[in-house]
Amino acid sequence: MLKLLETRNVGPARSVRLELAERLNVFTGDNGLGKSFLLDVAWWALTRTWAGRPAIPMPGSGDAASIAFSFDSVSREVSFESEFDRLDQRWTSRPGRPANPGLVLYARVDGGFSVWDPARNYWRNLEGRETPDRPPAFHFSMQDIWNGLEIDGKVVSNGLLRDWVSWQSTKSPEFDRLCDILAGLSPDALDQLRPGQPTRIDLDDARLVPTIAMPYGQDVPVTFLSAGMRRIVAIGYLLVWAWHNHLESARFLSLAPAREIIFLMDEIESHLHPKWQRMILKAIIDVCESIAVGSKAKAQLLASTHSPLVLTSVEPVFDEARDAWFDIDLAERDGRYIVDVVRRPFVKQGDVSNWLTSEAFGLPSARSREAEQLIEQASRSVAAGADTKSLQDIEMRLASMLPENDPFWRRWQALYDMASEERR
Repeated sequence: MLKLLETRNVGPARSVRLELAERLNVFTGDNGLGKSFLLDVAWWALTRTWAGRPAIPMPGSGDAASIAFSFDSVSREVSFESEFDRLDQRWTSRPGRPANPGLVLYARVDGGFSVWDPARNYWRNLEGRETPDRPPAFHFSMQDIWNGLEIDGKVVSNGLLRDWVSWQSTKSPEFDRLCDILAGLSPDALDQLRPGQPTRIDLDDARLVPTIAMPYGQDVPVTFLSAGMRRIVAIGYLLVWAWHNHLESARFLSLAPAREIIFLMDEIESHLHPKWQRMILKAIIDVCESIAVGSKAKAQLLASTHSPLVLTSVEPVFDEARDAWFDIDLAERDGRYIVDVVRRPFVKQGDVSNWLTSEAFGLPSARSREAEQLIEQASRSVAAGADTKSLQDIEMRLASMLPENDPFWRRWQALYDMASEERR
């Protein structure tokens, strides 16, 4: 599994050192502080390819930039440090083929996916003879996921629409696994993602399209699902497709299947309703481990999130021995702000409100910003000895903004009584 990731003078933080956990690694932090960047670098460290634009140090900086990493490969632990060659505008690499990290999947925030398969993307050089060129990785846009991916005239993937219908019509093991995964990624029995009957949806397109049997009695084509459900369906398909094709390719080449599955997910809660958010991370862990069990493989997950519900959902399963939480914050150093990445102890908060005000998100409260400002003004007014009329005006404004059961009312009553007593 990926054990260490270290960057210097590249990305938002001047230096980062991540000692990663073997099962689950969760990244939190404000927008623009580098969560996606760290996932991109993790993908590069494992596959030596970039899922998008390569990371480069800031132009004009004379400081040396480097990326170091270590992971358990098939036969040994691999460690390497790459430096950025400013003249060639590339990251240096070690001669020879890179080490094999296992099967690597990346669900990108733009809705696309990347897959690195050691049986199909891993070039080899045996006794001076190079095998035919293989794609360095498979990068899917969302349209590629639906309709298929071709590289140099060769069909890499038939796409979700064709594969799903084919698997369903032939009652293949892949369809059974897809059904199990979709059920595992669903929040409850009412909202369980159950395949319906394929249907044709276009006068000029003869293809049958998979459907989901909705609880209100309609089979809805997957292309018409909500954005969140489309992403869940795509993730389910990607897991089945990647693992099935890896096993087939390994058998074709007389190779042993991968013993590691590493899944990177950016903004795991993207587009999801809260009831999906509070189960999706544990569901992904369970699904990856269920895929790995049959082949005695290990599964590792790296996921970024902005959702307090995601962190709440992890509380029952978080294991300090196998899991880690990394928080990215702005920290003040010598009068200026820097980006700081810290592995924090995972302390259970109990509910979403407590997570919102924890170090993970750092909000003053779970209220609206306007309510926060009014509460601060109320406290300052009492401290400054405001007259009764001013306090009554503030109380009317509080009443228009806060519900009757807001806990601040107890504090306000105590402050108001104290101010009244002092005026007597």
